[in-house]
Formats: sequence, structure tokens, C-alpha cells
Amino acid sequence: MLIFSETSSTRLQYICHFIFREQLGIGYSLTIDSESFAKHDGPKINYSYVPIEGNVFTIKPTKILFEKTIVPQPIDCFEYNGSKAFFKTEGHFDFDIFAASFYLLSRYEEYLPHTKDMYGRFAHENAIAFKEGFLNKPVINNWIQDLANAIQQKFPGFQPKLTAFSFIPTYDIDIAWSFKNKGLIRNVGGFLKSPSFNRLAVLAGMQKDPFDCYEYLDELHRNYQLNPIYFFLVATSTGLYDKNISPYEHAMWQLMKRHSKKYAVGIHPSWRSNEKPALFEKEKKILETIKNGAVKLSRQHYIKMSLPDTYQNLYAAGITDEYSMGYGSINGFRASVASSFFWYNLKEEAVTKLRIHPFCFMDANAFYEQKQTAQQSLAEIMHYYHECKNANGQMITIFHNSFLGTDPLYKGWRKMYDEFTSQVRL
Repeated sequence: MLIFSETSSTRLQYICHFIFREQLGIGYSLTIDSESFAKHDGPKINYSYVPIEGNVFTIKPTKILFEKTIVPQPIDCFEYNGSKAFFKTEGHFDFDIFAASFYLLSRYEEYLPHTKDMYGRFAHENAIAFKEGFLNKPVINNWIQDLANAIQQKFPGFQPKLTAFSFIPTYDIDIAWSFKNKGLIRNVGGFLKSPSFNRLAVLAGMQKDPFDCYEYLDELHRNYQLNPIYFFLVATSTGLYDKNISPYEHAMWQLMKRHSKKYAVGIHPSWRSNEKPALFEKEKKILETIKNGAVKLSRQHYIKMSLPDTYQNLYAAGITDEYSMGYGSINGFRASVASSFFWYNLKEEAVTKLRIHPFCFMDANAFYEQKQTAQQSLAEIMHYYHECKNANGQMITIFHNSFLGTDPLYKGWRKMYDEFTSQVRL
């Protein structure tokens, strides 16, 4: 694919790489030479207002990919193929797909002034995807499929190699056990606050801890040949949002060690480490010692992140793959995509090597924020499964061990997860 533009830019190069190399599996070149472009025989896109004769696929550009500033953009959504699109222009495609995809993928709106939620996060109510009703669709993947079809009509020899659907189950281990291995003081305090026979039975070894679902998950992964990722919270001191069992507790150490031998393991940085990079380094070192290897994967606790600072800090600390791209307040596609992508640092106008892996469903969102039952959540997660599969995308889910154990509060959630995983077809 040859693409003509009057001016090249880092933003344009970035989004072309994502669309053509990563999503369509084809090579491409950018040129500012209109004469050589006109002579090219193969598939070609004129991304400009320069009139070029011959068999050319034309997309008229908006300005955003040629700017080096971060300013509010004129966003006017319109109905497009059962969903929404914006940056409407003329040409062989209804809108500037390059600009619209870049705007969403770069999280441009999160760099603009915005309202924070109660946890200091970008509130999902600010997002264009929420306002315009397409948060539940990976519109970028769908747009790209439409683009490929439109180009094929113009150039029948154009044969993209679309990505294949994949499913990655992930788990956040915030509190590994409800009662076990918490120590005398925490258990006495917990019992006095909420007397429970179950607590006594667990501590006496008469029944299994309600948060202990690890053997169940092992069997599920074997049965369905799944390759999960576990994210462990390893805060060394507890607090309002960090209530994990100490990583220095032998049983906790062994749990993490055992999982790191079988599965991919990443760090779940403590709440306090957000403002203290040195604390994150300490937690990361602990996990690296346990797994006897480098920790490259991360997901923020409570999905607490702020662009560009959070990603800059993680990348500087050696994280290569980040799994926080989603909301901690509602399910959906935060970046409007069901594919991983490299983070574009808008503040520095630079493509980084930090790979972002978006998730679309989290149990805590469905239960605590959306107030859904397990059965209602099954319908929701199946919606996201079909959306990702139809888009040839990657589906990433987040579950917590607390939901998949035997705690009465989450009754029905293990059955829901069984039903969901039994229907996933890779």
C-alpha cells in the first residue's frame, strides 16, 4: 500500500503502522512525492486534497495528524454502519479514519482538561465513546474492516491478512485469602467487627477459604487450553485500598511462586505506589525475586492511572506490557479497540515501545458499579465476546479470585464464569 500525503508526521506514521502492518498485515509506504505516487500501479491512498488522476482511493484529511499541539477538537459524531464515527470528510470513505482512530487510540481526550472521578481517575462520563453510545463496541477494529472492504472494491488484488480472534483471561489477586494467612491481629479484628462461624471453620481447617479458587482455575485453564495472566498485589503495608496479604507471608510467597512457574505473572502496583515510584520499584523487585525473573507486565490497582505520567513511570521502570486500558467504573472499550497497540506519548509526540493491552470486562464493574446480577453479567460478557470475535480482536477479561470462590456475597459468579468460558471458541 502506497499512501500519499502532502506532509508526513509522527502521528500519521504511527496510525498507518497500526492499521496496515498490525491490523491488516500488509506493508505500506508513505510518500510526499505526488508524481511517483501517480505512477504507482498497486493499491494506493491519496490522503490529501491534492487532485490526482487515475485509479486512486481517496481519503480527505482533517488537521489533527499534522498538528503538534493538544487542543480541543471539533467532534461531531454521525451514524455509521450501525455505530458512530466522526471527522466526516469527502472521498471514498465517509470519514477520516486515520484521524478518528488516532484520536481514540492515543486517548487524546485524556490529555485535555477533564473531570476526575472519586478515585482521581479520568471519569468515563468525559469520554466521547460514552457520550455517543459506542463504548460497548470496538469501533476502530470495525472501521478497519470496512476500510479493507472498501479498498478491495477499488483494488481487487488487495489481500489483507486480518488478525485472528484471541481470548486472554486475567486475574487480579488483591486479597489472596479471605481469612487464612492474615495473622492473629487482622483475624481477631475482623471477627470482632463481623463475627463469623465460617472464619472460625476456615482457621480451624474445617473448610476451604472462600477466596481460594486456585485449583478450580487450574482445572478450568487445562480444560479449555487457556493461557491466563495473574496480577499480584504485593504492597508491603496495608491501607485503605491496599488490603493484600503481605508478600513476606510464607503462604503468599509460595502462592506467587507456584503461579509464576505455570503462568504469566505481572505486578498489580499498590495504590500508594502511584505517587511513589521508589515504592513501585520495591514491589516490583519483590515479585522478581519470587518468580526469579524480570517483571514486564503490569495492571494498575483500581485502574488508577493518569496519562502520560503513569505510563511514563511504568515504562521507565522496565514494564513492557500494560493491562490497565479500561475503566474501573464501567465495562467497555476505553480506547475503542479490541487489539493491543503501542502507546503514543502525546506529550512527547513520540511512539513508545510500551504495549497496551485493553480489557473490556471486569467483574467488579459489573457487580459494584453497574449493580448487575451474575446472570445479567453473563449476558454482558457474552456481548463483548461476540463484539471481539466479530472484529477479529483480542478479548481480555478481569476477574478477582474473591468472585470465583465460595463467598456467599458472590454467589452465582463461578457458575457464570463456567458458562462463559465453555462458550468461548478460539
